[in-house]
Amino acid sequence: MTTQWYVLRSKPNKENLLWEQLGIHNIESYYPRLKVNPVNPRARKVKPYFPGYVFIHTDLDQVASSTLQWMPGAIGFVAFDTQPSIVPESLIHTIQHRVDQVNAVGGEIFEGLKRGDVVTIQSGPFEGYEGIFDVRISGSERVRVLLKLLQGRSTKVEVSAGLLARKEKRK
Repeated sequence: MTTQWYVLRSKPNKENLLWEQLGIHNIESYYPRLKVNPVNPRARKVKPYFPGYVFIHTDLDQVASSTLQWMPGAIGFVAFDTQPSIVPESLIHTIQHRVDQVNAVGGEIFEGLKRGDVVTIQSGPFEGYEGIFDVRISGSERVRVLLKLLQGRSTKVEVSAGLLARKEKRK
């Protein structure tokens, strides 16, 4: 067998512990995290992009899966028919690219975004839709956007601020 990407489930809020344990055992891993701007200054400044999951890159013929499943902070593999599911490397690269994009603009809350700005939703069920930024939802990283849907009607939707991109104005 060769090295493949797999998903290891973590106990609630133990993703970082699991990621550190994997590093101690010299197992390549990817723990995607987003910068956040918490309301409480003592709250965490990063949060998992996929709460409860860490990606590992290993050869399961070389590393016993029981070693990974019973590591502190781990619950077990994401598996189908008891076989750990393989994650395509292209998906890992896509996730890395998206997390880097969100973090490059300062995390999930865009400080420069103001009411009335035209935005595009970058992923999720409304991917590709344009809307108008309405308001940040107090105490969270979510925002309300007015989406233009069928026949020019607008609908209010709440989405994660990290899914938005400001649409540049034409000159």
